[in-house]
Amino acid sequence: MFIRDVRRCERLAALDSTDLCELIHPYREYEDLKMAYSLAHAVLRPGERSRPHRLETSSEVYYILEGEGTIHVGSESAGVYPGHAVYIPPGSVQYIENGGDENLSFLCIVSPPWRPEDDEEEDTL
Repeated sequence: MFIRDVRRCERLAALDSTDLCELIHPYREYEDLKMAYSLAHAVLRPGERSRPHRLETSSEVYYILEGEGTIHVGSESAGVYPGHAVYIPPGSVQYIENGGDENLSFLCIVSPPWRPEDDEEEDTL
């Protein structure tokens, strides 16, 4: 069994500028985990947005836990709220904005697991 508490997780500034906690990643120190995805917890404070980027070979799902914002995937945009799940296909330019007065908190599920070499920053804004 493997348990990680998001409240005690080491946080870092992700490549896309989100405040990120990598909860479970099978390619890191937990090599005995047999799973085909990685799971992270991300936070954007009011007024913040992630940098436009794309994952070349991985698909991603954002699951919104708290707050509200706008997700941009390719040429589409939509409001997101707690309970929403957003599928992001491989190769899609994406970013998310916090449009509310509280933190925007969400889970990031990436399959196959996130790798730095798969993540490309885009200069679209």
